[in-house]
Amino acid sequence: MRPTVLLLRLLIAWLVLAVAACVWEKFVPLWLGAGGLLLLIMLVDAFTLPRRGRITGERSLPGRFALGVGSQVTLTVTHSVGRTLDVELFDGIPTAAEAEGLPHRVSIPSGEFAAITYEARFVRRGQHVFTPAHVLVSSVIGLWRNLHFVAGESQTRAYPNYEPVVRFAMLAMANRVEQMGIVKRRRMGASLDFHQLRDYQDGDVLSRIDWKATSRRSTLVSRDFEETRNQTILLVPDCGRRMRALDGGLSQFDHCLNAMLLISFIALRQGDEVGVVGFGGVQRWLPPVKGAHSMPKLLNHLYNYEASGEPSDFVEAAERVMTLQRRRALVILLTNLRSEDGSALSAAASAMQRRHLVLAATLREHELDQRADAPIDHLSDALQYGALTHYFGERRRVLETLRARRILTVDESAQMLPVALANKYLDVKAGGLL
Repeated sequence: MRPTVLLLRLLIAWLVLAVAACVWEKFVPLWLGAGGLLLLIMLVDAFTLPRRGRITGERSLPGRFALGVGSQVTLTVTHSVGRTLDVELFDGIPTAAEAEGLPHRVSIPSGEFAAITYEARFVRRGQHVFTPAHVLVSSVIGLWRNLHFVAGESQTRAYPNYEPVVRFAMLAMANRVEQMGIVKRRRMGASLDFHQLRDYQDGDVLSRIDWKATSRRSTLVSRDFEETRNQTILLVPDCGRRMRALDGGLSQFDHCLNAMLLISFIALRQGDEVGVVGFGGVQRWLPPVKGAHSMPKLLNHLYNYEASGEPSDFVEAAERVMTLQRRRALVILLTNLRSEDGSALSAAASAMQRRHLVLAATLREHELDQRADAPIDHLSDALQYGALTHYFGERRRVLETLRARRILTVDESAQMLPVALANKYLDVKAGGLL
């Protein structure tokens, strides 16, 4: 039970009257009478507050949220008090969530209920708990307010925003791959398996024409191929502290996670299997899964990955990959390359390359690209440009060292990394490199 602003104002007025009584004795009876009356009203009004258990509620919310996307949560409150209650509602939202429309004030007539709907948006992935909702109830006169807890705890999960991946899938199914920025590469026979015979189409190369079938049908017939299936893609995300920096409102790790989701979606639909090995503070392992129906399993494994505060050990990551993944695979190492990583990353990639095809996918900070393109007006701008040029040069030398060892690389801005990585995967499939 807590006093309201109205009660505090009445008490201040009574104190002012007490000061007057100290100066003029004729105000003493008035002060005593006002105090007794106020005390009586306070006691009577306090008894009008509803007791515990007379107010109940329940919460309805989605079982999962998409990161950064608002979803509706409904809070329903009812009571068994024989009068209209003026209440103020505030739900126990997790610290990783933002909510609009709270607190909410409403009057609930006797025997009825109030249902409020607000929008909650999570800013961090993982499992989260809604604590009991707070219901502040006013007394009849309005001198007191009492706090009730309703609705209990509710657990939910915040997943990576899967909507962009769905949009890519819809475009792919509509044969509009060019809108995705993902380019279908010219296929080479070494990476293809025979699929079926079909009628000749403009643009088919002569080597695809089946001359025996053509002679039997008296019309041109082409051989149709499909890319080799049942290959393994192993995603190795860097979960170290370097991936915690923000880039465009998302952490660099979240940008890598988006790229992982897209490449997983495409690979599973291609008939390949996808596994995950985390390093840099997250020592987790998902054995390769296969089939489009396995995408939810990947999401359930990846949704609570977080960049830790530990350093990234590429050599240790390579040792785990070699121990856990015996079959040859396309190992995609996702990180944010630093100039000091040259020797460690080269050693780790070379060790994995003895059995696997290694692809180092590194993202660049978009802000650094913008600063490098900014005009130079002052000495500080020139010094900054010189430092950036040195940084990019060191980074470029590390990438050239990797390529010299026949290690595949992708170096793109955080926003462009998903599409660039998908294109590289299709290059690998089309070239029969795996």
